[in-house]
Amino acid sequence: MARVLVVGDVITDVVAVLGGAFAPGSDTPAAIRVAGGGQAANTAAWLAAAGVPVTLAGVVGDDPAGDARLTELTAAGVTGAVRRAAGAVTGTIIVLSAGAERSMVTDRGANLLLRPADVDAARTPDVTHLHLSGYALLDEATRPAARHALRQDVATSVDAASAEPLRQVGAETFLSWVRGCDLLLANADEASVLAGPGRPDEQARTLAAATGGAAVVKRGAAGAVWASADGRLTELPPSLAAAVTPVDATGAGDAFAAGLLAALLRGATPLDALTAAHALGARAVTTIGARPPAS
Repeated sequence: MARVLVVGDVITDVVAVLGGAFAPGSDTPAAIRVAGGGQAANTAAWLAAAGVPVTLAGVVGDDPAGDARLTELTAAGVTGAVRRAAGAVTGTIIVLSAGAERSMVTDRGANLLLRPADVDAARTPDVTHLHLSGYALLDEATRPAARHALRQDVATSVDAASAEPLRQVGAETFLSWVRGCDLLLANADEASVLAGPGRPDEQARTLAAATGGAAVVKRGAAGAVWASADGRLTELPPSLAAAVTPVDATGAGDAFAAGLLAALLRGATPLDALTAAHALGARAVTTIGARPPAS
């Protein structure tokens, strides 16, 4: 199978799975884990778990956290093109997770040092698809590298990343940056920011028309909708979506993206690709953390 180049963040996740309703100003019991995260790194790890050759372009610090993150990615089967930035601190996210919902407090750290040269250094002749984490587009410091990545002469996909940063930059601006990409992925909140309120099928069609490629609106347990560039729709209904009891939603969207890309690269139809994507996302929510469980 041809290689996928994933571009974006490598992060240390401090995940707190709350044991009850969050109590501001007081104490809330939780199960807490420290492990690798970052949208791009997570997607790369899930792609590797799905048997897809994958290279990750990103930046970590020259600190112990950077050592740990690179060791994890190597063990997961990800080819590293991750730069160690002297004097920088590896990024960290505090994740408050409760079932299917999670909130994040982010320090992107060394990820802010991603440059166009990092993308070029990671590119090898066998790369036929580039997947970009939207976080790299949404931050002014890394936007030049992200936009450079989208100018590569291979198929491209973009994960819209996060609703609040999208709201801050504005739908029209973000969509202008990703115009021409082959596939845009957005969850329900992100789709509402980018396409406006409405039915998921309407939103998917709006996003496909805006980019000129396909668009997928992820709906969690309710399934997903695919709109082709010509407006044709494919829906994964709840009846076909994998049913699980969520433990921690961290990384579920990243696993969905990996499952979708892996299936498409193997020639799957949109429906089969959505089914595979949802199954991998469902697997992700049944464990604590954003990466595939260690085998």
